[in-house]
Amino acid sequence: MKGLILAAGRGTRLRPLTHTRPKPVIRVAGRPIIHYAVENLKEAGVAEIGVVVSPETEKDIREALLGYPVRYILQEEPQGLAHAVAVAGEFLRGSPFVLYLGDNLFQRGIRPYLEAFREGVSAVLALVRVENPRQFGVAVLEGERIVRLLEKPKDPPSDLAVAGVYVFTPEVLEVIQDLKPSARGEYEITDAIQGLIDRGRRVVGVEVEGWWKDTGRPQDLLDANRLLLEELAPRVEGEVEESALTGRVVVEKGARVVRSTVIGPAFIGEGAVVEEAYVGPFTSVGPGARVVRSEVEYSILEDHALLENVGLRLQESLLGVGAEVKSRNGLPRAHRLILGDLSQVELA
Repeated sequence: MKGLILAAGRGTRLRPLTHTRPKPVIRVAGRPIIHYAVENLKEAGVAEIGVVVSPETEKDIREALLGYPVRYILQEEPQGLAHAVAVAGEFLRGSPFVLYLGDNLFQRGIRPYLEAFREGVSAVLALVRVENPRQFGVAVLEGERIVRLLEKPKDPPSDLAVAGVYVFTPEVLEVIQDLKPSARGEYEITDAIQGLIDRGRRVVGVEVEGWWKDTGRPQDLLDANRLLLEELAPRVEGEVEESALTGRVVVEKGARVVRSTVIGPAFIGEGAVVEEAYVGPFTSVGPGARVVRSEVEYSILEDHALLENVGLRLQESLLGVGAEVKSRNGLPRAHRLILGDLSQVELA
């Protein structure tokens, strides 16, 4: 059994965070999202892992996975999930495989889907009940067997959405060879799965246990950060001076917490500085980030972000790599903003 992680997408729904780097390298609970995909595959016994990247994402994905023994597969043009699988055909070499969308998070891992992949089954799909099935691929079941798949239907026949993990026999590659592009010009994995169904093959659906997150929007990232921090084991390896740490708090090596209050669950990354500040629950402070004379909670501060001398508490916020939020002292009293495309600001 091999693993194939897809990390070639451009993450347009998360811009401006993804203008300069791909979604799977954004940190939640202190780690790049793609780390959780690799670890879930390894925990399920999948040792040989390939990662599909694009020319735009390759450098960042390689840096995020430094030290992981994975193979990189280049998808030159974004032509859909099925096309990404076809591009990885040489790596897969006739082996059954797990297809894992690199921006998805599963609380309890992926072992149940591999366990359902038994003799006579051509594919296993992770399914999750959602309130808005129009935004997903939707499955129609008879017992455990999937008999029909529809991609983002206007009138969904069920509330069972296809989550980001699939297990396939090599036959799916044969089906993909005969696919035609969809209306949006992509080779859809749902069409490939429907092709297996049309051939009379057994395709099984397994409902997700625990929570599942598709981190496609900013609120999804914040919610995933919250859920992962709730499972945090407290650990203090950095310096803590004249400060109060309450609850599940991680202070990584090289980080400094000085004359501050940190209420967990919270994560303070390597080399970060929290000084004369308040860091509230469900907050991740990335490596090298600084929170100085400011308050923040239920937020993600990425690598080397800066929050300094801000009078109001920051909540439900995402600060990207190197982003700065500072107070302007003196006259004239005014806001000064330098914002990229699709940025959002709320001012009190």
